[in-house]
Amino acid sequence: MYEAGCAAGIVNMVAFNYRRTPAVALAKRYIDEGAIGQVLNFRGTYLQDWSADPESPLSWRFQKSIAGSGALGDIGTHVLDLARYLVGEVASVNSMLRTYIPKRPTGAGGLDRLGAGRLAGTPWGIVDVDDEVSTLLRFGNGAVGSIEATRNAYGRNNFLTFELHGTEGSIVFNYERRDELQVCFADDPDDRRGFRTVHTGPAHPYGDALWPIPALGIGYGDTKIIEANDLFRAIVDGTPVSPDFGDGYQVALISDAIVASAESDAWVDVPMLDRSRAAAHAR
Repeated sequence: MYEAGCAAGIVNMVAFNYRRTPAVALAKRYIDEGAIGQVLNFRGTYLQDWSADPESPLSWRFQKSIAGSGALGDIGTHVLDLARYLVGEVASVNSMLRTYIPKRPTGAGGLDRLGAGRLAGTPWGIVDVDDEVSTLLRFGNGAVGSIEATRNAYGRNNFLTFELHGTEGSIVFNYERRDELQVCFADDPDDRRGFRTVHTGPAHPYGDALWPIPALGIGYGDTKIIEANDLFRAIVDGTPVSPDFGDGYQVALISDAIVASAESDAWVDVPMLDRSRAAAHAR
């Protein structure tokens, strides 16, 4: 898809919409402006509980032949996108994958009923993907980090979080409180130092199109609207937009390295996509 897009010279995008959350874009702005200095580490999680029930149906999400992987490909890739977006390229990984529920009741038509109970009278099928991924990260710029993703964490709905520490401050984000960004800066006075909450609004990314005042609230649908707007503008203007197919390809390469690391129980280097090769092919 990436090479075909380059060859055709078309604008393309991958739907990693969580980076369109205004608070996430604000974190990126702070990092790019040097507000927290050099990024030292990144800790990301994506925890859900909809598949913690062993009686929930065997949808395509639990079948390697269709989904490729489980929690890793389904939700872990969103955290990997945020890690690349905020910190930089992942150079190597050291990972664990676990499958907690080896079989589930099947349902007609490849049902995708997230969190639904068992359908009466249906047979059981084999789960051959991961229920949880946990991985250490080494970034190309020297930063370190970790990522955990699971769909088996009771009490967690859409717990997509990251915490970044830099030489001059820290940033914390929780998607379940997506209008808020927690920040702490090293140059704060000693008697005032600590995390404070920034409520996103008109002064922040995308705010001029969303709110008249801060903290009115943003939803998942708004991030998809922002994403679509950015894609349409890029098509009209003929300009690149991110994340594109190349970014999706690179996340897939990281995911493959995570699987290889889990199988070998060792650090695995992540290959880097050579964008110049596809660009030359397009010319």
